[in-house]
Amino acid sequence: MLNIVLVEPEIPNNTGNIGRLCVGTESRLHLIHPFGFVINDKNLKRSGLDYWVHLDVTEYKNVADWKAQIPDLSRVFLMSSHAEKSYLETDFQDGDWLVFGKESKGLSAEVLSQFENHLTIPMSNLIRSFNIANSVAFVIGEATRQISVKR
Repeated sequence: MLNIVLVEPEIPNNTGNIGRLCVGTESRLHLIHPFGFVINDKNLKRSGLDYWVHLDVTEYKNVADWKAQIPDLSRVFLMSSHAEKSYLETDFQDGDWLVFGKESKGLSAEVLSQFENHLTIPMSNLIRSFNIANSVAFVIGEATRQISVKR
């Protein structure tokens, strides 16, 4: 099972869509406060539809709270448009942690400095970044594909 981590998510529709994706891929969702919405926001529920009740989701008060319970920090992969290595060049394993930052700024330098594995999603120079829900879909799709091939 993969672990999807959203650090300080700001847009409820994105989090709802990612929650639905996690249910569909049997992944766990980890949400790190503060949020730009309340967890019972109607937009969050609308995006996640009626799947939210099936979601394996955990909330953390901050990054330190989340980091303290990770068994192997070498299996944490942070997504950043500034990284040099593509997620397509990475060998994912069951149980990996795929970390995404807030919609407006991505992951902070402070968070990035705490982990060694930084990955990027290749994209045209015409855009700054992909929508976070699309980014999660790209990466979880590739990680799930790799894991299923190994079984």
